[in-house]
Amino acid sequence: MNTKGAGVFANPVLVGAVTVLVVIVAVFLSYNANLGLPFVPTTSLKVRFTNGSNLVPGNEIRSGGFRIGVVEDMKPVPIGGGKTGAELKLKLDKRVGAVPRDSQWVIRSRSALGLKYLELNEGNSKQTFRDGDTVQSSETKIPVDLDEVYKLFDEKTRLANQSNLRGFGDAFAGRGTALGRTVEELPRLFGHLQPVASNLADPSTDLAGFFKELGDTVRVLKPVSKTQAHLFTTMADTWEAFARDEQALRDFIAKQPPTFDVAIDSFRVQRPFLRDTTAFNKDFAGATRELRAALPDINPALETGTRVQRRAPQLNRELAGTFSALQDLTSAPSTNAALRALGATVQTLNPQLRFYGPYVTVCNDFNYFFTYLAEHFSEPDSTGSAQRALANTAGAQKNSLGAMGASEPANGEDVKSGNAQNLQGQAYGAAVTNGGQADCEAGQRGYLERNSRNQDTHFKTNQDPHTPGAQGPTYTGRPSVPKGETFTRVPETGGFSPFPLSQGETTP
Repeated sequence: MNTKGAGVFANPVLVGAVTVLVVIVAVFLSYNANLGLPFVPTTSLKVRFTNGSNLVPGNEIRSGGFRIGVVEDMKPVPIGGGKTGAELKLKLDKRVGAVPRDSQWVIRSRSALGLKYLELNEGNSKQTFRDGDTVQSSETKIPVDLDEVYKLFDEKTRLANQSNLRGFGDAFAGRGTALGRTVEELPRLFGHLQPVASNLADPSTDLAGFFKELGDTVRVLKPVSKTQAHLFTTMADTWEAFARDEQALRDFIAKQPPTFDVAIDSFRVQRPFLRDTTAFNKDFAGATRELRAALPDINPALETGTRVQRRAPQLNRELAGTFSALQDLTSAPSTNAALRALGATVQTLNPQLRFYGPYVTVCNDFNYFFTYLAEHFSEPDSTGSAQRALANTAGAQKNSLGAMGASEPANGEDVKSGNAQNLQGQAYGAAVTNGGQADCEAGQRGYLERNSRNQDTHFKTNQDPHTPGAQGPTYTGRPSVPKGETFTRVPETGGFSPFPLSQGETTP
């Protein structure tokens, strides 16, 4: 007896390993069954659709009811015209053979639950696709699904259809006699309608252009639909008034044929004018397009202007007295002299305000001055309050600040008592730089030695208001001149400039 073979199959480890391997292979094959079995020869094609229509990788490809392949992959791709479509990567069985180039690819529903498959309708062309070729979207077709049709009947559409049916039912209810008379008159109407229809069918009539412009008209009228509805309501009242006098309405209608005859003769004369008007309208089309974009701004202005114009008559009546007084003022002999004096005043005042303005708007000196001025007059006494005062004394030196008869500025020379005194006389201290940034020099620094550009070098005084560098704003000031305010750093009136400009410095 051969015991060698029996010993191999009797080994439990070997049997278990073979079993696991078989299970793994079976799971692998079942997992990849939707994408085709391995080692089975296939042909690869790419097909482009305008949209994927809920296809997914793994969906079947069928031809004549038989499965011939699967959809391996799908991705978005540009298909021209700025649009994006879906590109399907297909795996076709080799038994299908070559696919003719005039074949059509159709996405169809496989079940009511939304499952899809791709159908191949083979053509008869002798030219065929090669492995890896791409089928363009022009050779594909996506039928309309029932769910897309059902989407048309949303809640708003259903309610509108119900309203239409009720309206049509009410329109025909109780009008059988009128409908009968209409049927009797229709042959005669159609006899007159034939030349009208021929005229409308003529290409020179441009009926398509008429409906295009009619669509534009409806689009323009949409924002004022409520106003139009009110218009038709009031028109119904007007026509009801016309209907009260039937004889007058008959007379009016009887006059229309001769009126139309006159109009026809007049139109022959008006044709040159209409041709010129047409040419003008074509040239005016550009302005019209721009006007459409400007209407959102113009319409509110017109609405506001309409309300204002209604009050204009009352305003004009009230202005009558004002203009009468103005006429008396302008005819007075002293008015011209006053205006000339006012012009001279403004001419002098403007440069001053340009110089003084930054002290108020940037450095806030106005508020500082009056805040401390109130404190200055707040010393209590027997009668209420008095001015606060502090007696200052100066030491003895040559040209002392506390002595009379000085011949030169105090320069800390020949000091006999006290501290050395050097003149701190910065008249016209700047408020801003030439560029308008804050340069509030008054009270912003201590003693700066030798800050005087127009005196001898031996003086250690500080008389130049334009200290090098911008000192910045005061505690409650602004960093620069407010937008729209004109300014100057140095006075512009009187021909006075206390100090020459330093190197690189210019007036604004």
